[in-house]
Parts: sequence; C-alpha cells; structure tokens
Amino acid sequence: MFRGKKYKESAKQIDRSAQYEAQDGFALVCKTASAKFDETVELHVKLGVDSRHADQQVRGAIVLPHGTGKTVRVLVFAKADKADAAREAGADYVGDMDLVEKIQKENWFDFDVVVASPDMMGVVGRLGRLLGPKGLMPSPKAGTVTPDVAKAVQEVKAGKIEYRLDKTNIIHCPIGKVSFGPEKLVENYNVLMNAIVKAKPAAAKGQYIRSCVAASTMGPGVRMNTAKLI
Repeated sequence: MFRGKKYKESAKQIDRSAQYEAQDGFALVCKTASAKFDETVELHVKLGVDSRHADQQVRGAIVLPHGTGKTVRVLVFAKADKADAAREAGADYVGDMDLVEKIQKENWFDFDVVVASPDMMGVVGRLGRLLGPKGLMPSPKAGTVTPDVAKAVQEVKAGKIEYRLDKTNIIHCPIGKVSFGPEKLVENYNVLMNAIVKAKPAAAKGQYIRSCVAASTMGPGVRMNTAKLI
C-alpha cells in the first residue's frame, strides 16, 4: 500500500512493538495527525470470539461522554404523537411509508442512524435488504427500536454509538476528533472499552481482547495496552 511522506514521518514517531497506556497513546494519535482537517479518531478492537456463532456475538450501544464530534443525521419511522415527539427531539427526518418509498425508489441514504417505534417494524422490515448491509437497520439491542423514539433521538444526538463485530471479529468505532485532545479521547475510550469488556459472551474462550489499535483518519495506528481493562 502506498503511504505518503506525511504518513511515513508520523509513523517514525511510533514504536510498532510497544503497547501504549491510554494517555500516551492518544497523545501520539493527536501528535501524528497531519491532515488539514479535523481527523476522526477510530478504535479497532480485535476480539477472541467467533462472530459466526450466535452465542459469541458482541453488540451494544453506549453514549460517549464527549460524543463523537460528528453531526449525526437521524431518520425516525413513527406515527402521530411519536412522530411529533421525534421532531421536537431533533430528528432530521420523520415519516412512515413515504420514507420507505423514498429509500426504495430514489436510493436515498442522507442519514446516519435509523430509529423506529415497534409498531413500525413491519414497514421498516421491507427495507432490510437495503439498510442491513449498510449497518442502518434499527434493532432493540442497539436501542434504536423503542417506544420512546424521542429519547433515542436525544441519545444519538448526544453521542450514542453502536458497537458490533464485523466478519473478522473486529469492532470499529469512532471515539472523537483529534481536536478533542488526549484527555477527552481517553474518557471516551474508557467508556467504550468497559462496555466491550462487560459484553463478553459466556461462550468466549481464551484471551478476549486480542488487540486494540487507535488511529486518526489519515494517521498511523497506535497499539493500546488493554491489560488493566480485562
């Protein structure tokens, strides 16, 4: 893979064989972010589970204390009073069949999170093939299928993120922006990692957290020491 001059210069500052304590690690992530925009900081956590088995799934949602720094566009499927409550809570789009048709016919995806009231799931289910592959299908586990759609919208806007395994047993999550600085990133990191540790499946055997790497959008990865978390 081709790496630019800035990336190579940044990578020289990181000891590839070391596992950094959170404060030092995020200080390095911020220091080595060289892009001209405010880069997102992502965490990549490899777990010692097998996502092919239902009893080894790791999935959930938490509100990061400092949010992600990203403006999240929320789409809500709800009717009547719940639709009004969702609008008041700050939802960007609210509707029912009209939005289903817009997504199906216009291939419209100008949103980041989908919330639905339980009575709307029969309608939303028709979008499974479209929303599922994009990770946008609402679910009770993530708190995005709920009778209290207004609360769900508020939490998403406040920095709620969903974490889930991909096919290679890795969780990828944004935990803030470089402009947050190390302290806020450490606080967000601790909340997410504690949630992942608590979500350890009973069926998981051996070492649970295999590796944890933090990186900015354009920067090199920094390996984190997770021994204290386990």
